[in-house]
Amino acid sequence: MPVDSDQFYRISKLPPYVFAVINELKAKARAAQLDVVDMGMGNPDGPSPRPVVNKVIEAIRNPRNHRYSMSKGIPNLRQEIVNRYRKNYGVELDPEVEAIATIGAKDALAHLLFAIVGPGDVVVSPNPAYPIHQYGVLMAEGKAWLLPMDSPEGFLGALEDLYKSPNVTPRVLLISFPHNPTTTCVDLEFMKRIVALAKQHNTLVIHDFAYADLGFDGYKPPSILEVEGAKDIAVEIYSMSKSFNMAGWRIGFCLGNRKMIAALARIKSYLDYGIFQPLQIGAIIALRECADETEKIRSTYERRRDVLITGLHHAGWDVPKPKGSMFVWARIPEPFDKMGSLEFAKLMISKSLCAVSPGIGFGPLGEGYVRFSLIENEHRTRQATRMIKQMLKDGPPKA
Repeated sequence: MPVDSDQFYRISKLPPYVFAVINELKAKARAAQLDVVDMGMGNPDGPSPRPVVNKVIEAIRNPRNHRYSMSKGIPNLRQEIVNRYRKNYGVELDPEVEAIATIGAKDALAHLLFAIVGPGDVVVSPNPAYPIHQYGVLMAEGKAWLLPMDSPEGFLGALEDLYKSPNVTPRVLLISFPHNPTTTCVDLEFMKRIVALAKQHNTLVIHDFAYADLGFDGYKPPSILEVEGAKDIAVEIYSMSKSFNMAGWRIGFCLGNRKMIAALARIKSYLDYGIFQPLQIGAIIALRECADETEKIRSTYERRRDVLITGLHHAGWDVPKPKGSMFVWARIPEPFDKMGSLEFAKLMISKSLCAVSPGIGFGPLGEGYVRFSLIENEHRTRQATRMIKQMLKDGPPKA
């Protein structure tokens, strides 16, 4: 008799993957030769920088690079990310003990949680949120404590109230700005208040900085490590996926607090031998030579944002313009709001041939919203908004 996967201890903690429903509908539509504009998954569509690709091809031909690598990343790669932080944020880091390369940001976050969270430890994070922020905690035996991400001030107020509660002692604060999916952006003053609260209450802080380089209209997302004393209690996770169009390469970093970096390095030493060395060599070239490519990528997302927002406004859908990230977070239009986000996302595929992510997939406080990813070019984005305009004009389906 086959074993039901729900019988496995950790698998039973995970809910069904809501986004799979949308992916299945999208696949069926494309199988029927329908042209679906895919604005669902945040999967960059641009090529990786050409100098990086050329360097990796060269490195792959060298047999010395076919061996096991270093679990924490080769020294030159760690030095380059340290150089980037010095140049971009004025932050000094020791590449030996305050920086580790990881197999993408998810690897850093999931294994760091396994390293520092024990059974019942409270991990506070905003909600809605990227799913690993909640379910990574559950897999690590921690208790995910969700606070509404309605605004930066609202989140800080809720956090301060939580600290006043005699029954809750947060072990870890897990944040991410620019925020996925809500696109909420913060300033350095916000980070200073986070660090002050965490120090006062002996809480560790993890800042997932996946959209570090995607700020619009002159906004530059701050690093938490810019705050004086932040390294005493905080680490930051940096990813090359969005900043360099290197999502499939799986290269990230964890930077900051020495004790947390050491814990992550120790647990990873049991789990992997690091990233394939030619990819690390390519990442060195990206960090050293491709800052102009990052600016081109940022500018591309900004233009796509403007096209999408303008098109949705013309369609009668009033959506705020985000200051950062690669997403647009949109409240479901009032005539459709009773459908819920999953049914509305399904309707969008069937009626407008546009795939988006339902808000409920990002946690209970995401209900009532959908998320657009800025991963289609401007022409196809306009195509999608024209179809959405007609869908909104037709109104909700009749019962």
